Order: sequence, then C-alpha cells, then structure tokens
Amino acid sequence: MRELGWTEGKNVTIVWRSAEGRPDRYTALADEIVKLKPDVIVASGAPGLAVRKTTTTIPIVGIGVGAVQGVQSLARPGGNVTGLTTASDARFAEKRLEILKETLPKLARVAYLSDVGPTDAPEAAARQLRVTLVTIPVKEPEGLQPALAALERQRVDAVFVAYGRFFWSQRAEIIEFAARRKLPVMYPFDIFVRDGGLMSYGVSFADLFRRSATYVDKILKGARPGDLPIEQPVKYELLVNLKTARALGLTIPQTILLQANQTID
Repeated sequence: MRELGWTEGKNVTIVWRSAEGRPDRYTALADEIVKLKPDVIVASGAPGLAVRKTTTTIPIVGIGVGAVQGVQSLARPGGNVTGLTTASDARFAEKRLEILKETLPKLARVAYLSDVGPTDAPEAAARQLRVTLVTIPVKEPEGLQPALAALERQRVDAVFVAYGRFFWSQRAEIIEFAARRKLPVMYPFDIFVRDGGLMSYGVSFADLFRRSATYVDKILKGARPGDLPIEQPVKYELLVNLKTARALGLTIPQTILLQANQTID
C-alpha cells in the first residue's frame, strides 16, 4: 500500500479483524466490520463469504474462495466482489504428489488427509506413480483428533495434506504429530514449513496479499469491484525444511533442492 501512495494514519486507516481459526466467529466479525462502513474490505478465504452475505454494497477484495464463489465470471465478476483466487485444478495436487514421490523414491503408501474426501484425491497421479493413496477424511465439527487416530492405524510411508483452510488453523497439531511419528509430510502452505513441517508446494500467499493491494488502490480511486477481473494464481513455491529432514533421517535429493524456492535450516 505504501508503494502505491497510501500511508496508514495519513491518507488511509486500516482496521484488522481475525477469527483466530474459529469458523463460528465469521458471522459476528462480518457484522462488526460492515457496521464500521469501510470504503473497502479485504477478506481471505471463508470469512470473505460471511462478509459477502452481510453486505452487497461495500466493495470486497476476496482472496481464495471468498473471491470466486457465486461471481458471474472471473473476467467480469459483477456485484461488489473482486480479488484473487487460490483455486487450483487437479494438476496442482498431482504436482505435489509427484514432488513427494521424487523426494521419497521408495514411497509406496501415502495417507491423504482431506477435509473434502475421496472426490479431491489425486487418484490418477497416484496410479501413475504406483503409489497407494489411503484417504483419511477430516470432518470439521469433530476436529482433527479422530482423523489422526485413524491415520495412526495405517501403515504409511508419508502423509499428503489436502488444500484446505481447516488444516491451516490446525497446523501446529499436525506438525507435532508428524514429528512424533517420524512421518514425512507434504503440506499445501508455506507456513507449515516455516513452523517446522517438512515441505510444501503451493500458492505464495505473500504474493497474493501484495497483489490485493492493487485492487484496494483501484477501488479507493473509484473503480467498481465488479468490473475488475479476478486473478488466478501465477506463483507457486516449493519450500523444504532441512532441519526437519535431518530429524526424520532423510536426505533431500539434489533435484528437489534445485527446484526449491527456499530451504529452511
């Protein structure tokens, strides 16, 4: 925002709100934000949907599902919503599984931790790589523990965490479980690796939030959100935590290290 000429306290005021990983707070926070009557709202993920249900007039810059669900089209979303999507096709999940297999050449059996279910599993890639995918469903109302208990009963070589926002809020528990059980895990977000997870391949959220500033700038200068095309991801990053790899007794292949955007040690 500063690079675009906006300085907090001078010509813009930024008010922050967070649900702190609690979906039950989305609606109340959305009501609170809308009552402040801001010129524009930036909302990431599911909270963006809650805000959209609360106002059809205040411009919203959504990031993730909050940007795309229910819009007329990506090119011309219409209404009061625009933004950037984190949506990815099946090829994205396949690429993540391919990287995991390249990291662990002897990989044969993988637990797929998913809050969606078998419908989003990269089954075709698993067959091609000769990897058995064991889907472990996670149901948000029940929490993570039943899924981890089910995972523990499976004899797997590694874990593949699906691209779900629920896992973001539960990352500390997942990372601790993986460390305790000496399980290599492929994560969907870089924050998992920064917090001690082994590796991740996914959208650069730092890049998405930086790009969201250009939408805010245009809206504050008079653009209508419904006329601003929704952008799709253009930058994916591979992160590897070498310290975690050593703790697991793994040697990361040079081919993976050359692909990595960042290694953490």
